[in-house]
Amino acid sequence: MIRRIVACLLPTVLLLTVSLAEAQQPKKIPRIGWLEISSPNPEVLRLIEVFRTGLRELGWVEGKNLAIEYRYADGNAERLPTLAAELVRLQVDVMLTTSGTTVRAAKKTTHTIPIVMVVSGDPVASGTVASLARPGGNITGLTILSPELSGKRLELLKEAVPGVSRVVVLSTEASRSVSARKHVEEAASALRLQLKSVVLRVPSDLQSEFETAMRWRPDGLLTMAEPVLNRDLRIPIVELAAKHRLPAMYGGTEFVEVGGLMGYGSDISNNFRRAAIYVDKILKGAKPADLPVEQPMKFEFIINLKTAKQIGLTIPPNVLVRADKVIK
Repeated sequence: MIRRIVACLLPTVLLLTVSLAEAQQPKKIPRIGWLEISSPNPEVLRLIEVFRTGLRELGWVEGKNLAIEYRYADGNAERLPTLAAELVRLQVDVMLTTSGTTVRAAKKTTHTIPIVMVVSGDPVASGTVASLARPGGNITGLTILSPELSGKRLELLKEAVPGVSRVVVLSTEASRSVSARKHVEEAASALRLQLKSVVLRVPSDLQSEFETAMRWRPDGLLTMAEPVLNRDLRIPIVELAAKHRLPAMYGGTEFVEVGGLMGYGSDISNNFRRAAIYVDKILKGAKPADLPVEQPMKFEFIINLKTAKQIGLTIPPNVLVRADKVIK
């Protein structure tokens, strides 16, 4: 009798033991890999918090039900392939790329891990995705359409400073956007402007390269819309432009908030907030190939009249009325 009772109870005991063991095992939480061309400076940390806020609104809390692995290249694009490979080895569930340079590095490293672009120029022209509507492959996300805006920025600089004729175009070695350079060159030709290209190999080259360019006696400055310039070098660039009383059009409106003369572009912060939506969908089973790439819906033109006064520049009324925001 006892043997029969034990025989009957044994399967139940074993089932309960297995169930308890499974319940006690920690549940695997998703991991996001953040691939960043810049350093963890205040601007990058601010954008990270914007992204985290977007995740929290969707129920994802870092350290609770989500982990984020951060990798920073400190402005050196040559480090990106190694950093991307580290994230692949960690088997992250989604890789987040914050520039065209980082998405190119990620694409070369993995064809299976979903990649979400937060900031990209023209992903179709660069071959990153097949189309905006149906990206295909393992990459989707958001674009800022920066190549098309580069020529527009030069046009606005000429309208704001009619006498400008020699413009320094500041970019980094990390940017290889042929499309952006083409738009700038076409606009310069139409506006009869001379251009001098200054390409920074590393962020620390800014001071020496800028001073060398000033020997050319430029009367205008255009910065390309690049993360290293916008996030790592924003304040130093604005200070150098002010030192040389150089009218400047920047590849991001955030420059104007710290004393830059003019900026034209989309709201980058909004891209980081919306990137959380893409991550949420992918973690819940959506395929990157089926998620359309999102384009910016609004662009802002901002002018800082305080800076204009400091460098002795009068902005024409017809340009002022076109500004979305004027800092007085």
